Amino acid sequence: MSQHWPCGTPKDDDGGQGSDGGQGADGDANVNAPGEATSDLRARYGDGHSDGLRPLRSLDLAAAGSVDALVRGMSDTSFGGRELGRAADVLEAMVSDKQSYNVLTLSGAMTIAKQGLVICELIERGWVHAVVSTGALMAHGLVESLGMSHFEHDGSMPDSELLERGYNRVYDTIELEKNLDDTERIMAQVLAEVPDDEVLCSSTLNTRIGKWLSENTKGRGPLKSAYEHNVPVYVPAFTDSELGLDFATNNHMRDELGKPQLRFDPFLDLNSFHQRFIQHDRHGIFTIGGGVPRNWAQQVAPFIDILGKRVPSRAHEPCRYRYAVRICPEPVHWGGLSGCSYSESVSWGKIVPAAEGGRWAEVHADATIAWPLVVRAVMERMDAKG
Repeated sequence: MSQHWPCGTPKDDDGGQGSDGGQGADGDANVNAPGEATSDLRARYGDGHSDGLRPLRSLDLAAAGSVDALVRGMSDTSFGGRELGRAADVLEAMVSDKQSYNVLTLSGAMTIAKQGLVICELIERGWVHAVVSTGALMAHGLVESLGMSHFEHDGSMPDSELLERGYNRVYDTIELEKNLDDTERIMAQVLAEVPDDEVLCSSTLNTRIGKWLSENTKGRGPLKSAYEHNVPVYVPAFTDSELGLDFATNNHMRDELGKPQLRFDPFLDLNSFHQRFIQHDRHGIFTIGGGVPRNWAQQVAPFIDILGKRVPSRAHEPCRYRYAVRICPEPVHWGGLSGCSYSESVSWGKIVPAAEGGRWAEVHADATIAWPLVVRAVMERMDAKG
C-alpha cells in the first residue's frame, strides 16, 4: 500500500513509480524539473516556522470557558475572527497604557440598538477620555436615559402606517415620536438654565444635559456617565440631530418671547479637543462605524501640523494615534470615509506607522455583534489583572 504525507504528496519511497523508473500519467519519465529529485524539490520548501509564520489553531468551543477565552481562540483562526481577536489585543494595550489619551468615536444607531451601556462601561472604567459622536446617537441614548423604551419593528406594518402612528423606524427598531417630544421638554429645561451671554458648543451643552440627568434620573446613560466622569462629548455635526433641531426650535420660541437667541459656536469644540489632545504624548482611538465622528477625531493630527506651519507661534510636536481599533462593515472599495483604512490614515499623518510602533485592528462586522465581544473580553482581562 502506498504511504503518503498528510497532504497527499507521495513519499520518496512511494510505490507510485513503476519498476522501470516510473512514468507520469502523460508518459513523461520525470514529473519534476529535469535532473531534480522530489526530495531536492521539497528541500526548497519552507515549513512556515523557519520563516517566522504564526501557526493557526482550530477554535475549541468546549475549551472556551469565558468570552475572553473565546476571543483569544478566535485570534488564532482566520478572516474576521482573527481580526476580532487582534482588536481585543490592541484595545487591551490601549487601555493598559496609562499615558495614552483615548478617544471613542461613535456613529450608526448604536444607542437605539441598545448598546448604550457598552459606552457607559468604557467611560466608567476610565478607558476613554473623550467621546466624539453623532447627535442622533446621543439623542436616542437620552431617550433611554429618561426611562423611555425602543421597540422591535413589526415587519407587517408598512412604513406609511408607521408614519401615521408616530413610529419612527431605524432599520429593525422603532423610536416613538412621543419619546422625542418628551426629550424636547427636557432640552427646554436644560436650555432655560443657560445664561443669555454664554456661547455654547456641543460639548458644553452635553455636559449640561449630563448634569441634569445626574441630578434627576436613576440608572446609567452615556451623557450621564460622561458628566460624572468628566469626559467631554463632542458632536461635530450637531445640527444633524434631534437635539440640534430642539436647540433651533428653542431659539425660535425665544424669538416669539422677545428673548435673545442662544449662541452656538462649533469651533469651541475643535479648540477644546485640540487643547486636550496636545497635553498627551500618546493617543488611542476606538471607532464604531465611521463618518464625521471618526474623521473629526482623527483630523486633529493634521490640524496640529498645519497650525504649526501657518501660525508658527502655535507650533507643536506631531501628535498621532498610536493605538487604533475600528469596528465597521463598510469596505474600502466603496470609496466612502467609513471605509478608509488605518494604513490610509497613516499617509495623512493621523496614525503612527506600524514600523514606528503603531498598532491597529479593523473588524469588518456589525458592531452590535463584534463590539460587545471585544469590550467584554478586555473587561475580563483587566479585571483579572486587578
